[in-house]
Amino acid sequence: MSPTPLLHPNIDIELEPLHSTDTDTGTDTDTDGSETSHGMTQKRRGGGLKKQGAMNSSTSVEFRRKQPSTEFSSAQQVQALLEHESFTLDDDHDPHKPAAASLMLLSPKDRRNFFLLVLLYFLQGVPMGLAMGSVPFLLKHTLSYGEIGVFTLASYPYSMKLLWSPIVDAIWSPKMGRRKSWIVPVQFVSSVMLLWLGSQAERLMAEASKRLYFFTWVFFCLVMLCATQDVAVDGWALTLISPENLSYSSTAQTVGLTAGQFLSYTVFLAFNSADFSNNWFRTTPQKEGLFTLGGYLKFWGWAYLLVTIGLALLKKEEKTNNRDGIISVYKTMWKVLKLKHIQTFVIIHLISKIGFQANDAVTNLKLLDKGFSQEDLALTVLIDFPFEIGLGYYVGKWCAHFPPMKLWMWSFIGRLFAAVLAQITVYIFPSDGVVEPWYLLVVIAEHIFSTFTSTVMFVAISAFHAKIADPEIGGTYMTLLATVSNLGGTFPRIFVLKLVDYFTAATCVPPEKPTVDFPQAFTAFSCAIEQEKNRCIKQGGLCNIQRDGYYITNVVCILIGIVTFWGYIKPAALRLSALPLRAWREYERT
Repeated sequence: MSPTPLLHPNIDIELEPLHSTDTDTGTDTDTDGSETSHGMTQKRRGGGLKKQGAMNSSTSVEFRRKQPSTEFSSAQQVQALLEHESFTLDDDHDPHKPAAASLMLLSPKDRRNFFLLVLLYFLQGVPMGLAMGSVPFLLKHTLSYGEIGVFTLASYPYSMKLLWSPIVDAIWSPKMGRRKSWIVPVQFVSSVMLLWLGSQAERLMAEASKRLYFFTWVFFCLVMLCATQDVAVDGWALTLISPENLSYSSTAQTVGLTAGQFLSYTVFLAFNSADFSNNWFRTTPQKEGLFTLGGYLKFWGWAYLLVTIGLALLKKEEKTNNRDGIISVYKTMWKVLKLKHIQTFVIIHLISKIGFQANDAVTNLKLLDKGFSQEDLALTVLIDFPFEIGLGYYVGKWCAHFPPMKLWMWSFIGRLFAAVLAQITVYIFPSDGVVEPWYLLVVIAEHIFSTFTSTVMFVAISAFHAKIADPEIGGTYMTLLATVSNLGGTFPRIFVLKLVDYFTAATCVPPEKPTVDFPQAFTAFSCAIEQEKNRCIKQGGLCNIQRDGYYITNVVCILIGIVTFWGYIKPAALRLSALPLRAWREYERT
């Protein structure tokens, strides 16, 4: 299904098979992105292993690898091999040795290390799924859209880790090991924070509106710990797995992060729902779900602590003398940023996601506001999950045959169309509040289409990053581009959520006659924000919405997306995609 004719019937973007004609590059450029794999492992800086082409459906922060390449260059294998303490010239090391055909064919050591990586990435995904998925939905009944926008600041560390990732790569204790020097203390602090949060969860959630900035700061710190751990684990993955099987480290990250987020977002929301728990697991209905936020946090706090102790005592990290210079990395980033076409690319990244911010940030919250149950929302995301994973795989294959930026532009138009469909979906919500099967199917279909277009857009831009990154500074280059891309998705969100409150007009209409339950009469007042709406209902009034700010904000975002795309983004993107690879690497080298 192509949304393009509905938006611009004369669009001249066409998909062509990708044939590289760049010859003056000085590097081997493969359309499947293997060049970037080289760059990322040849000199890894900035915590930047290439990320997978899938996204958390509740946020625009992108932190998974692109679809893993099945082959690694000999330069990659040599670099990883030299960092192994066990490396010796007496052994026969073949850099062209093929990777194991399946997980079960890995050596026992590689298989153990694979599952260790899955576990470490899984632990990162657990708090991320809460901070970027579940908690905003749980807060919707007590916070306004603008206040939820403030809480989204907690997700910023994943868009800022470039600022401190060179420090993680350069400073470590030889006694503990380069990666364990960061992973062990970071996981220990995370476990303490999770246990403390678990003991204070109910109180903090109840006081979230009064202590919003403190509540946001707590989760900001937790996400910063996860982002720091991500830098260290990414680096460790390069030496934990044998050089010929490095592709399995990407698989470990995909499986671990996705499973952790899925558990903390979809599964937790379902089992936290009293309706879901009563319908499926109880004979006697109760007011709370099977999982409470406090109990869930405490469980994972203890799990973090046990894994940290086991990692510190039982896992030995191979020694290495490789140290990256902090100052040189920051200097390199500044030199790259001074390139004119990089500056144009940064502008594209910063403005390209404004058009669908209202859809990404507000649509699901608005459905909950209208009466869509938490149970139905969890079911929607559950059904959407396999599509998200499967589409990421196939889109990765498409990027090997079509120019990435043209795929990205097609998906841009698709996401604008998805935002229109989302507005229609919210508008036709049943007036009686009863969600019939047909409407649930409409929501699921809209969610899947939105996921499809966002996945195509992310994987395509990741493929373009992979194509243009300089192999000599691959980690720094890729992490720089990913950071700017993440900022484009996170910084507008707080403003968009605040605009929803600003444009909303609602009046609390008092009951015509005093009742036994509500004997005191009151004058009409504004109930546009959530707290006033709750006060209105408690006093027996009716919150009458004259103007819903969601519709206005979404239309404004879509119009901005249309104007910026055809006015600036499309011509600039076509111009950038036509540049030879050497143009992206003409910075002053040291």
